[in-house]
Amino acid sequence: MDITHRGPALPLAMMLALAACSEPLDFDLRGRMGGSVDTSQAALAAVADRPKPDDRGIISYPNYQVAVARRGDTLATLAGRVGLPAGEVARYNGIQTDDGLRAGEIIALPRRVSEPSPATGAAATGPIRPAASVDITTLASGAIDRAPATPATRTTTGTTAPAAQTGVEPVRHKVARGETAYTIARLYNVSPRSLADWNSLDKDFTLREGQFLLIPVVETAPANAVAVTTAPGTGSPTPQPPSASAPLPKDEPSPAAMAAAATEQKKEPVADIGQSQPAKSSAAMAMPVGGSIIREYSKGKNDGIDISAAAGTAVKAAAGGTVAAITENTDGVQIVVIRHPDDLLSIYTHVDGLKVKKGDAVSRGQTIGGVRAGSPSFLHFEVRKGFDSVDPMKYLQ
Repeated sequence: MDITHRGPALPLAMMLALAACSEPLDFDLRGRMGGSVDTSQAALAAVADRPKPDDRGIISYPNYQVAVARRGDTLATLAGRVGLPAGEVARYNGIQTDDGLRAGEIIALPRRVSEPSPATGAAATGPIRPAASVDITTLASGAIDRAPATPATRTTTGTTAPAAQTGVEPVRHKVARGETAYTIARLYNVSPRSLADWNSLDKDFTLREGQFLLIPVVETAPANAVAVTTAPGTGSPTPQPPSASAPLPKDEPSPAAMAAAATEQKKEPVADIGQSQPAKSSAAMAMPVGGSIIREYSKGKNDGIDISAAAGTAVKAAAGGTVAAITENTDGVQIVVIRHPDDLLSIYTHVDGLKVKKGDAVSRGQTIGGVRAGSPSFLHFEVRKGFDSVDPMKYLQ
């Protein structure tokens, strides 16, 4: 369509509208004239803040690390601060070692350096991971951090130590020849402004070939997003859990194992050799260990309950299911995750002497290990519906 045949009013109106925008002119109008590429909805989505770097400027994720430039930095000074050869970092980012950097500019690291830690100004050691990761091992390891054996650590000033950063690992995009901030924003359905903010682009949204960009993480979908309609006979798409940020783990128990676990749950509890038969209960889950609750559930603070018990006391599966993961933290504290029907997970930490292995089908009341010795000794127990923690007492009473 040749818009010049419609008189000067339309082109003038378009230029006035563009000039009124606070962002630089976008001469790539694909999607504005009836095309398939459009990010008008992207601007309505809530975008998370970019994570804070450590004292060196490092932001670390499981699959890559980047460095954030300071005011007055050159590529050489940034490389020296993170401990990498300036030439190597320059070649990886397609710039010169003496090139100046904008404050907040993202520089990709060609290889990993030491992880952020309290020694480098971070709240915890290691890369940023999702708070409600679908990776069972990560979820289990986080349970240890949420269930300290002693009260929360206090700093010398009396304030609670900051929590470790969590978040979804963003896409790291390498700019190709001919790409603009607008075409990249449309590619990932984010707004150009959020892309510029995350990467500290200049007022003209200038990019260079070979530059790495972090794609902003969208927290929520646009409120007025158009619903997806499937063709007749194709079925409805499975909704994604609200807190899910990645596909289910590859080590998902097989359908046969899940079916076996479901069958086991319907049967009468099977007593362990040398153990007495557990009493029947109408509750969805049984107490995993006998004892008093010394720390109650508090969402976001303590995502489970702590049950006092003598070291070596048998820890039992709260319900029938499949052992989805067994791991331990850096202190050797073991963690067991059992997956149950109806999208439930139960998590047991401070367990020793395990009697099960990953992939085993377990029945309600079956001993999975013993309470780990401690001062005091206790079992930390969590229940998750999908990926959100819930008060275990709702299932135990």
